[in-house]
Amino acid sequence: MRKALKAILRELTVAGIIISLFAWLASGASQHPQLKIGSSYMTMNNPFYQVINDEIAKQVEQKGDLLSNRDPGLDVNRQIEQIHAFMHSGVRVIILNPVDGQNKQLLQALQAAKRAGIKLVVVDSQLANKQLADTTIISANYHAGELCAKHLLRQRQSAKILLLDHYGALSARDRITGFLATLRRAPHPRRYQIINHLNTWGQAEVTLPLVKRLLTHGLKFNTIMAINDQIAVGALAALDAKSVTQQVDVYSVDGSSNMKQLIKTNHDAIATAAQAPQKLGQQAITAAYRLLAGKPVPRRIVIPVTLITKRNQHLYNISGWHYGSIF
Repeated sequence: MRKALKAILRELTVAGIIISLFAWLASGASQHPQLKIGSSYMTMNNPFYQVINDEIAKQVEQKGDLLSNRDPGLDVNRQIEQIHAFMHSGVRVIILNPVDGQNKQLLQALQAAKRAGIKLVVVDSQLANKQLADTTIISANYHAGELCAKHLLRQRQSAKILLLDHYGALSARDRITGFLATLRRAPHPRRYQIINHLNTWGQAEVTLPLVKRLLTHGLKFNTIMAINDQIAVGALAALDAKSVTQQVDVYSVDGSSNMKQLIKTNHDAIATAAQAPQKLGQQAITAAYRLLAGKPVPRRIVIPVTLITKRNQHLYNISGWHYGSIF
């Protein structure tokens, strides 16, 4: 009897071990360890970056990993601190939109992260040292400027142009470069004069008082090229605040719901070269996981842009960001 009881106990013990092992495996112990991913964009008060990060967060959550998002608020020193914090917290990959892609201290911090084995995905802009990034994912920024300039050339035989820029963002530089290069190739380039060029930090609240001040001082212009929709919205608000009655054609880049609505309803809002932040986010996190898996990723990924104008705006959803036509 005792021998039979001991045998049963042994069988139960073995069975218990097997059951516990399967329960342990089913609980997720067989899955990969939780990966830590850090993201930092020049500012999170721009809904464009919120959309990019939301797309990234979806995939990270699905995989059971951890995403730490930080907002430097357009302060490059704060972004440098965030890079160092990511390094100390065990982040395996950083998804970065640089406040200033030419800042030496930021580049040095990223070099330190690279030496620590951290992968770097740069999104919606680029670094002066392009070799630092494992991959750079951007919109066709130069082409965005070209599209706006080509539309302007069709609209006006001459123009006095106000450029509203963000000097620290290399993506903005590419947009302005594409715009100006296209005007220089026009049959009569001297008819298209740049009468002022301002740094607005890409923010509506900075743009509004700057443009109001120019108007107060009597500066005459009939065209504005803004490097993003937030700047364009600030400029349009300034025109409205100063009760400007003459036509001022406002161009921008982004394809935000605000700008699409203004193109539909505001006579001065002419066109926006629409980006697709959803696609930027999807490409960024896909590249991040491929890099972590040791798989090849192109050093440069370019997402096409589309010009939305008064003539074709009915083909696009007004709400949300540009992702394609409604058809």
